[in-house]
Amino acid sequence: MLSTWARNIAPSPTLAVDAKAKALKADGKDVCGFGAGEPDFDTPAFIKDACAKALAAGQTKYTPTPGIPALRKAISADYNTRGFAIAENQVVVSPGGKMSCYLAILATVSPGDEVLIPAPYWVSYPEMVKLAGGVPKFILSGDSTGFKITPGQLKAAITPKTRLLILNSPSNPSGAVYSKAELGALANAALQAGLLILSDEIYEHLLYDGQKITHPALLSPAAAEQVITVSGFAKTYAMTGWRLGTLVASKEIAGAVADLQSQTTSNVTTFAQHGALAVYEHPDLARASLAEMLAHFDRRRLKLLAGLNAIPGITCHRSQGAFYLFPNISAFGLGSNEFCARLLDEELVAAVPGSAFGTEGYLRLSYATSDATIEKGLERLAHFCKKLA
Repeated sequence: MLSTWARNIAPSPTLAVDAKAKALKADGKDVCGFGAGEPDFDTPAFIKDACAKALAAGQTKYTPTPGIPALRKAISADYNTRGFAIAENQVVVSPGGKMSCYLAILATVSPGDEVLIPAPYWVSYPEMVKLAGGVPKFILSGDSTGFKITPGQLKAAITPKTRLLILNSPSNPSGAVYSKAELGALANAALQAGLLILSDEIYEHLLYDGQKITHPALLSPAAAEQVITVSGFAKTYAMTGWRLGTLVASKEIAGAVADLQSQTTSNVTTFAQHGALAVYEHPDLARASLAEMLAHFDRRRLKLLAGLNAIPGITCHRSQGAFYLFPNISAFGLGSNEFCARLLDEELVAAVPGSAFGTEGYLRLSYATSDATIEKGLERLAHFCKKLA
């Protein structure tokens, strides 16, 4: 009864963990949830007010598929202040960063094409590639390299069938951030081989320890044509439920993405786009809200990092972006699936197994949660690890 695509697709393990944790909470259980990939803050009031104003003003009809002109103009202007040369027709607003990534893959990957994905990777990349008829190929990294692949690894993985490289910095799940030199070396190797690059920069503003974002599209004129840059509003402004992703690419690719979107989702929710526009119309408020959230995230990051590394048997690399830590739990001799299942059942701590991200022996913990949850969760995790030891 089901299609090949439906039979072969894997459900999102991160959403599954979050759903189970919420179900336990609904049953009255005191769950410490570290599984959710979303800020625990509310969307800033000035964004919600702009959306409500648009709704009250009757902004409820269809818009152009790639987004309302004012928003696309604001997005292109923002990128141009960073060194891009982007026209409005190179911008597509889609219903979520996930859809932006998927449409980019659909627009560039044909059946049988290979797509290189550094691991650990965001869980949806391989499934998106498979839905496009492509073949995901993984390049493994670990905490010994800061969860970063090398140009040598990349070159060794390229074959005549390779079409696309997916890069994600800052990274979900590791929080790794490539330096400009590191990212430049990877991009140059890919571009010299004629590959397209999908640069998923959804966490671009969530950086710590003085890190700065590197845009692969700015590395060279060739990169400007061959790099597809995806971002959005979800992580930066706590707008995960708004479903607003952005894509910037060459006119040819952006046009193809808009055509695909016109036959699938049409336009993003109209009044939500007016809420996003407020980010550019009120830059001082946007910066202030981001700074406040980052201060909380940074404090939690360091608290969780110190607590993890204080637990015998756990080692954790210091992430510098996003809101995740990816501790190594291989010393306990359990697969990450079993480790996380038992941790939830026995200690009511929800985490996502590293196997979901293509890297066994780790688990992902989100510190987009309260300080009290972090403290309680660390106590329970320490107790669980002591039992295993």
